[in-house]
Amino acid sequence: MKEQVTEIEKNVILLLNKLKDNYLLIQSLQSKLKELESSNSNFIEEINLLKQKNKSLSLANSLLGSDENKGDTKYKINSLIKEIDTCLNQLESSF
Repeated sequence: MKEQVTEIEKNVILLLNKLKDNYLLIQSLQSKLKELESSNSNFIEEINLLKQKNKSLSLANSLLGSDENKGDTKYKINSLIKEIDTCLNQLESSF
């Protein structure tokens, strides 16, 4: 009977040690997760910034005579001209 109690005590101690190890591992993993989430957020911001820069450079490139994106640039310019014409017509009709 005493041997069984001793064996149970050993098992309880082993389980408590494993529980402690698991707790420490969980803490470590949670810390790593926060770190990775922060890095991911920074990467997303950087990607969005680079996309915006790429868009600006593409527009500038097309304005400088590049064959790429010329159609988009012409469309945007024509749209702006139409908006200006509409505004001018509204101004003229209000006088």
